Amino acid sequence: MADTIDLYSDRGAKLQSGVDISAISPMKNAAIKKIVTGIKRTAAVDLAGIEKTLATAAIGGKGRKIPGREMKLDIVKNSDKIKSAVADMIKVESGDDTNVESLNGGKQLLVQVPSARIDVAAEYVSSLTCAASATTQAIIDQFKIGMFDAPTVKSAVWGQYPQTLDMVGGNVKSIVEIPQKDEGFGYTLRNVMANHLAATCKNNAMNTAALCSILENTGVFEMGDAIGIQERHRLLAFSYQGLNANNLVYGTVKAQGKTGTIGTVVHACVEKAIADKVITADKKFASGYTTYKTADVGKWNAYCAAATLAATLVNCGAMRAPQSVSAVLLYTNDLIEKETSLPGCDFGKVEGAAVGFSFFSHSIYGGGGPGVFNGNHVVTRHSKGLAVPCVAAAVALDAGVQIYSPAKTSGLVGDVFSAVDEFREPIKAVAEAV
Repeated sequence: MADTIDLYSDRGAKLQSGVDISAISPMKNAAIKKIVTGIKRTAAVDLAGIEKTLATAAIGGKGRKIPGREMKLDIVKNSDKIKSAVADMIKVESGDDTNVESLNGGKQLLVQVPSARIDVAAEYVSSLTCAASATTQAIIDQFKIGMFDAPTVKSAVWGQYPQTLDMVGGNVKSIVEIPQKDEGFGYTLRNVMANHLAATCKNNAMNTAALCSILENTGVFEMGDAIGIQERHRLLAFSYQGLNANNLVYGTVKAQGKTGTIGTVVHACVEKAIADKVITADKKFASGYTTYKTADVGKWNAYCAAATLAATLVNCGAMRAPQSVSAVLLYTNDLIEKETSLPGCDFGKVEGAAVGFSFFSHSIYGGGGPGVFNGNHVVTRHSKGLAVPCVAAAVALDAGVQIYSPAKTSGLVGDVFSAVDEFREPIKAVAEAV
């Protein structure tokens, strides 16, 4: 691959010049490796939540309360002792990369299990299980809980597990879902709620799109869909849409931000593709309609991917709401196809995903807002790596109009995972690592 790109920040500042696209591959880029490994290693423990759960005996989630099992424990006040105990229990050997941090005055713990626990495991759940077990044991030891009350502490931490597949009503969270909820090979990193991503990046739309794009495209590599001739195709789309290559996304949004529409973004990106000789005029009909052709399908797809994100930022940014993102995904690419006669982003799969997405998110079905979607969902999984980053960016622009908002679904995840620099600012991290 001889393609080179310039990498720009989320504010249009050039970070790196002349970068070979292989340098942003999840297989090579140290920051992406750190992000992916870090996410597998990291769990959020809600100490304040455990304290409240025990105080009220509302154990195991909504509608569940066991009168007479209330326990008044000063868990938050003793968070430093609990933190030290957790760190000591989850480490494999002295000096390894175990990391346990107390956040927000002891209300939460950031728990990163040592890499050895992830490396030796068949799955990625050691962060959840080891954090939960160590927290349970630390509380029992700290407050000298007897054998008849210890199960109550366990339930406050673990929730309904193992009666349920996951830790329903528990107070330990990961950003990825459990393996039983993955739809197929390689879906783990695509199975992250858009709200979680927006909360992690503190509602910075371009970093949210970047983090989503990193996870989605790393999942694409894991699925085996970036092998051989597909690798360049995937990396180009990833770099232009997710990492603001050549400032195409930010530059377009800045130029279109005040008065732009989906249509004017499409015009701008098509004109850019013509100017950069990515596409050229093919046939002109009597009506004046001109069809176009391309000698570089991968580069054209990358421009379409960037245009789709730019249109999302302009449209959803103007309304400060994410509900229109399905329409943006659909009509950006519908207009691109009509304007050029060439296929839109991901050969129509973004457009196709958008049709079902609008039905499921807020049409007559209305099962949930865009914030609860992910790349593992039956509707959005068809376009691998290129649809959900736009959804995540739209959610980051939300001014609070979703019923299921990031504040409601992702408070703990946002508070804890945003404390990790490369999770919060992935564009900068990836550029520094090339």
